[in-house]
Amino acid sequence: MRLRNITGSREVIAESLYVVQEAVQPQCPGTWKEIFGNQNPIHIEIGMGKGKFIHTMAKEHPEINYVGIEKYSSVLLRAIQKMEQEELPNLKFLRMDAEDITKVFGPGEVDKIYLNFSDPWPKDRHAKRRLPSREFLARYDVILKKNSRLEFKTDNRELFDFAVEELEPAGWKAEMITYDLHSDSVLMETNVMTEYEEKFSAMGNPICKYVIYR
Repeated sequence: MRLRNITGSREVIAESLYVVQEAVQPQCPGTWKEIFGNQNPIHIEIGMGKGKFIHTMAKEHPEINYVGIEKYSSVLLRAIQKMEQEELPNLKFLRMDAEDITKVFGPGEVDKIYLNFSDPWPKDRHAKRRLPSREFLARYDVILKKNSRLEFKTDNRELFDFAVEELEPAGWKAEMITYDLHSDSVLMETNVMTEYEEKFSAMGNPICKYVIYR
């Protein structure tokens, strides 16, 4: 997907109080409780897009601290605009590449990880870049608290099949796997949809989801 560059987005991000700036990020591991000013659990969404999912989650769960991670400035800008309209004290943003996730969160510092409609990187040579790949699962294993969960949703069946196949070699186990999330009334009771989920489900695309742990 081609992302339109929005003039001034980097400047807005650099001045935003909702963003943990790049210069500060190396000091973040082990200090997220201090950043939020409380001892609440920390949930992160990697590749948050325009921020609808994580903003909704933070609003519905004020007892949890949320960190939204997005690499594209023009997309992160939209999440910042949501926060300007409705500020939430338990939500922070990071503009960064997910490859550097272990440089920003310390070992066992994260209580839950969300991956929603991640870039499929369809070419085989780019498999290591896929967020549910074994390479990224190894990174998540460092920052995720023991026995905590990672949730992944996508409408891309090929990416989902790849993600499921990566679990065993990566040493992860599935607590739940569904290939049609929206047909499960129990799972849908607590489901919060992303922008892409609303779009693709309206088109009739089945939404796949798994919940995994180490």
